[in-house]
Amino acid sequence: MSPSKTPAEILDIGGTEVRISNPDKVIFPEPGISKLDLVKYYLAVSEGALRGAGGRPMVLKRFPKGIDAEPFFQKRVPENHPDFIHTATLHYSSGTSAEETVIRDAAGLAWVVNLGCLDLNPHPVRAEDLDHPDELRVDLDPMPGVDWSQIVDTAYVAREVLGDVGLVGWPKTSGSRGLHILVRIDPRWSFRDVRLAAETLAREVENRAPGLATARWWKEERGESVFVDFNQNAKDRTVASAYSVRSRPDARVSMPLGWDDVRSVRPEQFTVLTVPERFAAYGDPHAGIDNEVGSLDQLLALAAELGPAEKAPRSGDGSGRRTSTMPLIEIARTKTKPEAMAALEEWKGNHPDVVSNLHPADILVDGMRGSSSLWYRVRVNLQHVPERGRPVQEELIADYDPWAGREWPGRP
Repeated sequence: MSPSKTPAEILDIGGTEVRISNPDKVIFPEPGISKLDLVKYYLAVSEGALRGAGGRPMVLKRFPKGIDAEPFFQKRVPENHPDFIHTATLHYSSGTSAEETVIRDAAGLAWVVNLGCLDLNPHPVRAEDLDHPDELRVDLDPMPGVDWSQIVDTAYVAREVLGDVGLVGWPKTSGSRGLHILVRIDPRWSFRDVRLAAETLAREVENRAPGLATARWWKEERGESVFVDFNQNAKDRTVASAYSVRSRPDARVSMPLGWDDVRSVRPEQFTVLTVPERFAAYGDPHAGIDNEVGSLDQLLALAAELGPAEKAPRSGDGSGRRTSTMPLIEIARTKTKPEAMAALEEWKGNHPDVVSNLHPADILVDGMRGSSSLWYRVRVNLQHVPERGRPVQEELIADYDPWAGREWPGRP
């Protein structure tokens, strides 16, 4: 962080003035990228970034304390938003609603960055039709121990399945370890149908590449495979869109790719410092995405052919909770990821004989969505530990309650 605030800078962006507060504030210390640098990045790639996020309601994921602190999620548009920021009111599955931000131009991009947003998190719907997604999202999420080549192989299997059902996939790096594939669809299906179509795609990818990919929703059942995350298509979910900057030390970008490039590139090549030059030289690889709108009819027909997906057994205690088929123990619940990792290391120190039997995918550190921010759950799958040597469930090393102090409507 900069030691002191610098005077605000007013940018004229297409005839619209946007105020950038504390422009010299360092956001990414390693490459030395400031807030103003981040704004200029988004302006340089605005055509592509708006193709992914423009005209869609979005959740504001804000990093007011920098990339090393947990962000908070703001669904509601700030009350004092300028006239060039549009809004749309979304109704959530929980029964709540929120008037969310909709950006439509480069000035809007600069405005959300000034709020502390790094990545853009739009819903898969247009502001003009909030009930019918026009985008199916395929999130290829690698488990620990999975390398890039396995992710790429899974992506090509997904492309093959999409082609067989008459759909066109547009790949991009996630900006982290995985790949996303975006599919434009005719906006005439409900969220439930789109999620079913995505789940069917995931199941078919697993059927064609068992061991390589998995559609198993429960993390402990996936092994060292690529999870085809269909639940990113649920109504309340958002995904970092094209050209989004992720909160990694190298200022990595979620980069659109052509299929010819997928095998030859690596995610770390695409950063705030490298992407503008590539964009200027070659343009946006997803420039034609809106011309390839497809139908879900064939995927939904395949869903009927495959039948319902296997469901996990439920607990017999009347709670209705799922019962894991794996020998899981919980280690900690924490507010931050560093605290989660510290708790895991403490547990490892207490059980060195167990650690030697664990595979990379047996250690489960999950970011869980709280009311407005993430919290972390740490579990260990003991499937590879001889039964006689498995430790029992112990008192949690840390037991953070993300809901403490929250008042629930209708409750005394």
